[in-house]
Amino acid sequence: MSRFIHSRYQAMEPYTPGEQPQGRKLIKLNTNESPYAPSPKVLEAVDRAQVELLRLYSDPEAKILVNAIAGFYGLEPAQVVVSNGSDEILAFCYMAFGEQGFRYPEISYGFYPVFSETFAVDGEAIALNDDFSIDITKYFNAGKTVLIANPNAPTGLYLGLDQIEEILKHNCDNVVIIDEAYVDFGGESAVKLLERYDNLVVVQTFSKSRSLAGARLGFALASKELAEDLNKMKFSFNPYNVNRLSMVAGAEAMKDTAYFYECTERIMKTREKTSETLKAMGFTVLPSKANFLFAKPGNMDGTEYFMKLREEGVLVRHWSNPKIVDYVRITIGSEEEMEQFCQITKKIVEG
Repeated sequence: MSRFIHSRYQAMEPYTPGEQPQGRKLIKLNTNESPYAPSPKVLEAVDRAQVELLRLYSDPEAKILVNAIAGFYGLEPAQVVVSNGSDEILAFCYMAFGEQGFRYPEISYGFYPVFSETFAVDGEAIALNDDFSIDITKYFNAGKTVLIANPNAPTGLYLGLDQIEEILKHNCDNVVIIDEAYVDFGGESAVKLLERYDNLVVVQTFSKSRSLAGARLGFALASKELAEDLNKMKFSFNPYNVNRLSMVAGAEAMKDTAYFYECTERIMKTREKTSETLKAMGFTVLPSKANFLFAKPGNMDGTEYFMKLREEGVLVRHWSNPKIVDYVRITIGSEEEMEQFCQITKKIVEG
């Protein structure tokens, strides 16, 4: 760190992304990417002609992508804001709605407290229940912007729409942001509540269920007024935030609903099979509505299990936080990868 860095950031702990190995062949179950390729329509659309157009700036309004997203969700284009990954949308939310501070779960996506520091916004972290569930009453009348990942990460636990609606009802004068990075794997999107609540922002991503993590695409769905607020942040920060190729890829991925449902169904089926296999080996496995499992081995601690998996060429995610140190988060890979993972786990468990 240089002596020139702003004093605000000297003690800041940045977000730590999951390991991205280079070279060694590993079973990579640590960053919640899709095991399946993008839609064939994406591969057809990102052609030589599109590459040649990279000499031009992309459309700052991202019309083809915005229209595809709006069409899928039955919304007006003016209710859609697109971004360079959903993290950028969250950053716009902190910029636009952070004056009174944010309230979010203590154990959740690691970027929430980092953004609080980055934007000098008061961040109030609320403890989860002992079973890792969210007590929605702790978010009533917050007096701050409420931010909840649903399903939550890294637990995979899910709040039903009735619970989300209760939070909205009790925060009429506060913005409520529901971060739905994993909702397509068995949850129900809060987008259905937009017509009744003008304080709701739904955030989603193309990284998980649409197999475009490397394209860096995210989006927000909201009332026209809240969307206008977010676009004001975007056009004040980076008007060309979505590149031309990602824009084309995202539009095609959004329109190919058959492939989308095929891939998410396969992942959910593999998730449930893996969960039952781990439980049979003595693991505690939380019920997940995400493309990952949060699991605790029965005969060793989480750190030991994490290290032994890595020795066997399997990457999962592990945290040193004492409240979750005995757990690991396991991304659901392909059927073949998860069979290998279970075989390796059995070998580790049986010693």
